[in-house]
Amino acid sequence: MMPSAIFPDLKGRSVLITGGGSGIGAALTEGFVRQGSRVAFIDIADEASLALAGRLDKEYGNKPLYLHTDLRDIEALRAAAAQAITAHGPVTVLVNNAAWDDRHNIDDVTPEYWDLNQSINLRPQFFAIQAVVPGMRQSGGGSIVNFTSTSFMINQGNMPAYTAAKAGIIGLTKGLAGRLGPENIRVNAIAPGWVITERQRELWVTDDGLKSHIDKQSLREEIQPGDMVGPCLFLASDAARMLSAQTLIVDGGYL
Repeated sequence: MMPSAIFPDLKGRSVLITGGGSGIGAALTEGFVRQGSRVAFIDIADEASLALAGRLDKEYGNKPLYLHTDLRDIEALRAAAAQAITAHGPVTVLVNNAAWDDRHNIDDVTPEYWDLNQSINLRPQFFAIQAVVPGMRQSGGGSIVNFTSTSFMINQGNMPAYTAAKAGIIGLTKGLAGRLGPENIRVNAIAPGWVITERQRELWVTDDGLKSHIDKQSLREEIQPGDMVGPCLFLASDAARMLSAQTLIVDGGYL
């Protein structure tokens, strides 16, 4: 469900979202489109991303710009950011959402797999920030929202490379908040709980497992991708003007 709140300062803002074509990312793309933002989103899934852009254009008359980009390729990431800036002006809201939550056993991880995992789950976050910061400086400030995860906070043991990356995102968030704050650039993180996307339902959700998890939440409902939109819009907006270096946990009260 999309939040009902409207943040007037987000109208017309240039927004770049990574992994914006499906799951949580697609909900975020729609959320900013509904605010009247000028949205560009990065993904590699052409069919889903083009369908999303077409649907949002039809429903809201505000078509987001889809940028097919493999985030493992830093030069391609930089080029995509430059395309977004050319189309919509300097990016003043960056949402680092893209991730790969592949399950893996400690005994099976090779150096190559470790590097691949970090090249999706941690490295692009920094270089996406680096690519948009000059425009934020030029514009007098901006907001960066990095998506981490509660998985490392609950000691989830079946994806150590992923949880290491997600913990690293909080370190990146706090370090860059300190560096960029004097330039009026805020950097925060959102840590979702178990959000039931189509991918989660297809690969890992079982009735018993989901019920057991929800029973430990204070709010005993499935968390949907749209539930991440309101917190992200808030952090992006001037409503969070003095909020930086923080991690907002959105897990239905599991922790």
